[in-house]
Amino acid sequence: MTISDKKTYEKGLQIRTDVLGSEYVKPNIDKGKEDPFHGAIQDVVTEYCWGMGWGREGVLNKKQRSMLTIAILTALGKPAELKAHTRGALRNGVSVEEIKEVLIHATVYCGIPAGVDAFRNAKEAIDLWEDKKT
Repeated sequence: MTISDKKTYEKGLQIRTDVLGSEYVKPNIDKGKEDPFHGAIQDVVTEYCWGMGWGREGVLNKKQRSMLTIAILTALGKPAELKAHTRGALRNGVSVEEIKEVLIHATVYCGIPAGVDAFRNAKEAIDLWEDKKT
């Protein structure tokens, strides 16, 4: 294991599960327990990204962090992560209308190809989310 701070890791695991859902997180954590190579990145992601980044106390709440993350993933062109974080944003109370506005704003700064791809992937995640509600 590459965990340097168990408390931060546990905090990160809770936040990660709250935002992305156990159906997304658990298989990754379980795979990491079986495969030390995969486990190394799962530890880093859980402790550093979720425990230290998302777990910071203060000004930004989970909804705001979700909207920022969608914009950043649009800029980076990371469709799989964008889908996961679109679902997480919906779970964090971000509306479909707010997601659309974040994507439009990101498109202005990231470029049309990045925006079109982000819209396509976010829509796929939104449709799956809405199908589960009905």
